[in-house]
Amino acid sequence: MAESVLSLRPQHPRSRSLEALRETFSLSSSDAGGGTVSGIEIKGITMATGEVGHGDIFVGLAGKRVHGASYAAAAIDAGAVAIITDDAGVEAIAAPDLETIAERGIPILVTDRVREVLGELAAWVYRTAEEAPLTLGVTGTNGKTSVVYLLSAVLEQLGVKSGLSSTAERRIGATATVSHLTTPEATELHALLARMKEDEVRAVAIEVSAQALTQHRVDGIFFDVVGFANLSHDHLDDYETYDAYFAAKAQLFTHERAARGVVTVDTPWGVKLAAQAKIPVTTLATDPRIAADWRVTITGETPRSTSFTLSSSSGANVSVSVPLLGQFMAANAALAIVMLVEGGFPLADIAAALERDGGITVYIPGRAEIVSGSTGPIFYVDYAHTPDAFASILASLRRVITGKIVMVFGADGDRDKTKREDMGKIAALGADVVVITDFHPRTEDPATIRAQLLTGARSAGAASDLYEVADPTQAVRFALTLVGEGDAVLYAGPGHEDYREVAGQHVAYDARDDVRHALRDAGWVDAKTVND
Repeated sequence: MAESVLSLRPQHPRSRSLEALRETFSLSSSDAGGGTVSGIEIKGITMATGEVGHGDIFVGLAGKRVHGASYAAAAIDAGAVAIITDDAGVEAIAAPDLETIAERGIPILVTDRVREVLGELAAWVYRTAEEAPLTLGVTGTNGKTSVVYLLSAVLEQLGVKSGLSSTAERRIGATATVSHLTTPEATELHALLARMKEDEVRAVAIEVSAQALTQHRVDGIFFDVVGFANLSHDHLDDYETYDAYFAAKAQLFTHERAARGVVTVDTPWGVKLAAQAKIPVTTLATDPRIAADWRVTITGETPRSTSFTLSSSSGANVSVSVPLLGQFMAANAALAIVMLVEGGFPLADIAAALERDGGITVYIPGRAEIVSGSTGPIFYVDYAHTPDAFASILASLRRVITGKIVMVFGADGDRDKTKREDMGKIAALGADVVVITDFHPRTEDPATIRAQLLTGARSAGAASDLYEVADPTQAVRFALTLVGEGDAVLYAGPGHEDYREVAGQHVAYDARDDVRHALRDAGWVDAKTVND
């Protein structure tokens, strides 16, 4: 069941005193405001005018193009009873709006550290630190969403009501809403956590991006267990070096943010994090050459599932099956299980639940998701958009697909450009046919993006056939003309998303639905999502 973003907040909020908030956080009152904080009760806090409810504080942050405080009047019309911003925000409010604010007696509270204190403010307003559920956080370049869904799935199989926050969605039991950021802003995240407590959620899994840490989106949250999946080429537009990118993620493994950690040490970055973490960590490896506390051994792979054994250095073990392609998914599932063990769930109880159910019963939208039917080529839609993710899923496909592998993909505009040629090269090395198309060009020239991907693909010197089909709808249909029974098509990039961003505008586009229609048009009449 889907709800609006606004509804994933506590339905019965406990009000708090605005005067106490000002004193607790040493906020000053602006002369531009029209009223005293005395006697005002607050029920929520938000940065978005579209999410303002009656009794909320509206927070105005500086943006790239406009200061959020310039929307203060609209927030007040929607029910906000106070404004928090900085001095620049007060100046950004138009004079007529300031007059209205004064007339209505709306106080404006000011701090020069709005972004830095926002998480703690939201935690205080929503009381999320009080009797918090078991809180699990996952970071890494690839696999965060999958680990969060796997955590939630195993928790539900253990009979534990869970909630999650991921790139794909925010979810409380069967209630979900679409995500707009990998990790939401602090105000939205704390509102979500408060709603989860209200709904008696006992454990929460949260996807934590590097940007969430450096932009204070998870401030005010203390994690019981945090997990690290990997670190590879991505976001070098936000972080100039790998070391800076690593340092952002490593913040999660400090005493201020978490009690315990689980680190996958298959890469040098994982080894480095395990050595430098400021909290106790348990290590996990899929590579038999690497010493670790837990080890993953693959026992079976098919186009639709992966089986593995997870063993500890103490001799405990569990055999697991996941209805997902690839050794990388086995690693994700293993990380989830070890995190739960570190969170206090006995491995024997986890093993019993998984044996009873025939493995982990999980559906992860747009992650190696099969959208084809029982006949014809197998068609996967996946969120992969980094060189490492391309390499992992193509290697997994090569092990289980007996026929041809066709890969369709594009690249993000206005994002890390340094990875594009590597993406093209890895695709050409791993697939038999490469079809380069448009993805989210955003404000960039899509032809320029495709040219960079093609340059990388040609540099591989591989025997792969290379094609350029700009329109993704046509690219999908062209790919289907190249395959038949026993072959596979991998459409990498869009995953769960239901839009494309072109010239700064969102255009409705659901890759999974597009593929289903294309399969039917191609004559594979039983084509359907395997999760129908």
